[in-house]
Amino acid sequence: MDYRQLGRTDLRVSALCLGSMTWGEQNSADDAFAQIERSKAAGVNFIDTAEMYPVPPRAETYSTTEQIIGDYFAKHGDRADWVLASKVAGPGNGIDYIRGGQLKHNRAHITAALDASLKRLRTDWIDLYQLHWPERPTNFFGQLGYKHRDSDFTPLEETLEVLDEQVKAGKIRHIGLSNETPWGTLKFLQLAEQRNWSRAVSIQNPYNLLNRTFEVGLAEIAIREDCGLLAYSPLAFGMLSGKYEGGARPANARISLFSRFARYTNPQAEAACSRYVALAREHGLDPAQMALAFVTAQRFVTSNIIGATTLEQLDSNLASAQLRLSDEVLAGIEAIHTQQPNPAP
Repeated sequence: MDYRQLGRTDLRVSALCLGSMTWGEQNSADDAFAQIERSKAAGVNFIDTAEMYPVPPRAETYSTTEQIIGDYFAKHGDRADWVLASKVAGPGNGIDYIRGGQLKHNRAHITAALDASLKRLRTDWIDLYQLHWPERPTNFFGQLGYKHRDSDFTPLEETLEVLDEQVKAGKIRHIGLSNETPWGTLKFLQLAEQRNWSRAVSIQNPYNLLNRTFEVGLAEIAIREDCGLLAYSPLAFGMLSGKYEGGARPANARISLFSRFARYTNPQAEAACSRYVALAREHGLDPAQMALAFVTAQRFVTSNIIGATTLEQLDSNLASAQLRLSDEVLAGIEAIHTQQPNPAP
């Protein structure tokens, strides 16, 4: 396993990060424990969660994922072996069960969210605490174009100041962004420098063969500012594994179970996906491993967040860490991307 520096910190995280958003929905606690143990044996030391997990979010399952991870730490006593990341939710439709739906990135809400996460995770500190998505209206979660809307959102100064206070209190070690834009990322970095507050060390955004929009404005920032990408959805909700080819909907697969996950299933995305799957098979590669290896190899990527619902899937994902794509395969990927760029932003 390759290990990479997290921002400008003294932490080194595995190139693959274990994602957890299915735990408590598609996966039981026992499943989760087995995934954690298997990942650790493969050299993974980085685990990512969020207060609102599992996904899809529901009041009945809210916070279950963090509770499962806390139970694992209590049973195994190996909390110190892990770089633990979690996130505070922002405002959005359908999650009014979280702090009454008034989800602001202000002092009151961030403090309440963090304290609740620490309790569920059964730990005294979180290594990386991230803003799950911006409080302000902007283009994230599949919105490629930007339409400006005036809104009353918490000043970024207040958000960063309270996060800095939590770092000084020892509750979190470092802060990160998620689903953020180039403007937002640079603004947070600028404020940190001006006020001598904690600096964002990472940005967790989507990145995969069907969605390479991170390269347009954020990749240069990630490299030059040491604020690397934690890539989520590297398999585009499993589309790039090839299991949905020809309109197939395997039992218990995420897109089969939850119709709301339509981000990667539009006709353009399906057509591009078929070409990537065919390219992998032409070169004797597993399509999922090819897609993951492409993401992990990018210079601006600090860690690639993998997720699985079975140990077989997890083993395949973990094995991708050893795969190096040939120049011929990379050229084939670029040819497809040029003809069908970002069909599922």
